[in-house]
Amino acid sequence: MPWNARDAMSLREEFVNLANHPDANMRELCRRFGISPQTGYKWLNRFRQDGLPGLQERSRKPATSPRKTQPGLEEEVVAIRKEHSTWGGRKISHLLDQRICASTVTNVLHRHGLITTEASEAAKPWTRFEREALNDLWQIDFKGFFQTAQGPCYPLTLIDDHSRFNLVIQACAHQRTGLVMEHLTDLFSRYGLPVQINADNGSPWGAPRNPGELTPLGIWLVRLGIRLTFSRPGHPQTNGKDERFHRTLKAEVLTGRSFRDLREAQEAFDLWRGIYNYKRPHQQLGYKVPADRYQMSRRAFPSRLPAVEYSPDDILVKPYSSQFRFKKRSFRIAKALAGYVLALRRSDQGPDHFDVYFCQHKLRTIDFNNPDGKR
Repeated sequence: MPWNARDAMSLREEFVNLANHPDANMRELCRRFGISPQTGYKWLNRFRQDGLPGLQERSRKPATSPRKTQPGLEEEVVAIRKEHSTWGGRKISHLLDQRICASTVTNVLHRHGLITTEASEAAKPWTRFEREALNDLWQIDFKGFFQTAQGPCYPLTLIDDHSRFNLVIQACAHQRTGLVMEHLTDLFSRYGLPVQINADNGSPWGAPRNPGELTPLGIWLVRLGIRLTFSRPGHPQTNGKDERFHRTLKAEVLTGRSFRDLREAQEAFDLWRGIYNYKRPHQQLGYKVPADRYQMSRRAFPSRLPAVEYSPDDILVKPYSSQFRFKKRSFRIAKALAGYVLALRRSDQGPDHFDVYFCQHKLRTIDFNNPDGKR
């Protein structure tokens, strides 16, 4: 992925800081940053010898191919999970003599739809404390907007919950889906995919009038295998780390300043992002910096969206407009899901109740005796 000349130096500085971690995987790191290993080692050695002045060159060489789990080993993981439905990544990894790490086992289980939303909720109850693992939860939001001389700027921000590492501050001209997907595609290509993203109910990831409803952006994230959750309406503290980051961004970058255009705002964001991630001590991290904790996700961004697949035991329906039909009855669903295949599974609430899923994202529970529309 070629680097934009606008922030090439900040990206090279970020690359060498990440590469200096003792456990850094140089080949994977170079792949994420779109450079060859030879160029990566050259920049790292020059940085160690000459500091920032040694990072003046820029590479546009193609990335290498990601490593993949061997199909036979993946089949063993799936077979064990189907036989022991409550066993998680660590147990399965030990059963396989640690030929595959626990986090990769979890990724395989997610990919095959063997970890349900309910199981994840039971294993990881929601709290306001930090997640135990890197890239387990990312928090995303727009920091409102402010006016530049040439129009509004909407800063798009995203924080890793465990490390507080800021993955992006992007100066956006608007908040529409296409632009956000473009920036998230760049971000996922470099840092990989998280297990979960939490957002508020605002556009473009949420539906303000129908909290929790999937939008086109939410559908894309779910198809990538990302668990998408939403803050409770009126409770911004659910996304508390990103909200706190916004306060710091306002205090240290925006207050008392004005910008000519988005480019000038982005230059200020890039400069401060380097300070925040690599130089600014964080109280909740024991006065270390976020970069001391952060490492990129092992879940690589796929070259194309995975196919939507369900269990043979699922009842499949396809919505039209904002409804779907089931046994001559109509039930409401998000309009963005029109044309997609959904799955109905019997609910624990009773024999006439069914849970409605898109991929592994639970949409709602329906009561067959109380349809939403006319027969």
